[in-house]
Amino acid sequence: MTAGEGGAIAPSIITPLGDCAVTIQIGDRADPVIARRVRALAADIHAAALAPVRDVALGYAALTVWYDALHTDYAAMVSALEPIVAAAATRLGAPATSAVTGREHVISVRYDGPDLEEVAQRTGLTTSDVVSRHSGRQYTVYFLGFVPGFAYLGELDSALVLPRRTEPRPRVPAGAVAIAGAQTAIYPYAIPGGWHLIGRTAVNLFDPRRDPPATLAPGDRVRFVAVEE
Repeated sequence: MTAGEGGAIAPSIITPLGDCAVTIQIGDRADPVIARRVRALAADIHAAALAPVRDVALGYAALTVWYDALHTDYAAMVSALEPIVAAAATRLGAPATSAVTGREHVISVRYDGPDLEEVAQRTGLTTSDVVSRHSGRQYTVYFLGFVPGFAYLGELDSALVLPRRTEPRPRVPAGAVAIAGAQTAIYPYAIPGGWHLIGRTAVNLFDPRRDPPATLAPGDRVRFVAVEE
């Protein structure tokens, strides 16, 4: 059920990934509509409670189903997944609400990142414009990846779109608010990274002692609020 030009729908592409996973391709780009369809299909797979399924991982335009290869095989998993995929295709215009909207998070940000001035110069904006454009919209969590708790948020204001830094930093501090391409994100802990750092927040995005450990989840909505302290 890939979304084509003009909203046309084509069959999903199901392929093996290694010897214990199945990838279902929904589209070919980062797009809010495709992302909702990915989340809705993931919700359907979870609801089906297929015994061999161990995990479902979401991407921009695809999802991967990990299964127990000791108790089933690729052909059996495809047979079990195909009717779920087909059923989802019959209601693409109204995917499950829980899969579409998720929770809403308001995150306070101090916009004093080391790359804020450079971002302003490269985009032809003032630093105040960068802050107002970044904090002036609602973002949706596409998926979590890179490291635990790192949420890819879109869509960024088109005036702020920049490629990643040519030289990644060996250490980005926890809580750094960053942009790259058409996405924004928050680094959950100190790790290397190549995004442009424009601010920082005190929100703890990942704690392995919590259930769930990640603060953000696919489909959640995020708003940033500029603060002085």
